[in-house]
Amino acid sequence: MALQNINPINDQLADIIVRANEPWIETSPGMAWTKVLWTGAETGRWVALYRWNKGYVAPPHKHLSDAHTYVLKGKLQVRGGVLEAGDYDYEPNGVLHGETTALEDTEYLFVCEGPVVFFNEDGLTAYKSWEELKRLKDSADAKRQASSA
Repeated sequence: MALQNINPINDQLADIIVRANEPWIETSPGMAWTKVLWTGAETGRWVALYRWNKGYVAPPHKHLSDAHTYVLKGKLQVRGGVLEAGDYDYEPNGVLHGETTALEDTEYLFVCEGPVVFFNEDGLTAYKSWEELKRLKDSADAKRQASSA
């Protein structure tokens, strides 16, 4: 009996590989960097590595979707608790955060199912979604290409 044809209809499907030597993008001079791993226009999902030096403080924010955090090294102060290397945190849609602080030099993997909004006492200050991450990566790639030309 012949097997069912499981070949994809879309012949453009392929793995997306980000090599370990992909450069970090500095987002806060001397304090914070991002490595954009994947952005999904179809779903709004995005995946990034973050590297924060000790003392870096991310502003208060609200998740407009759920998110997953896995700490690779260091320590993060998050909502009254501390996440350490090897800790995993699931953040449901709607979670509010105060400031998040790197208690040590920290790297973590962040998988976000949609946007995040940042705020202060005056209101919204920033919006981050797959689109902003894609723009950040595209801009950094263009600068690298221009400087190597």
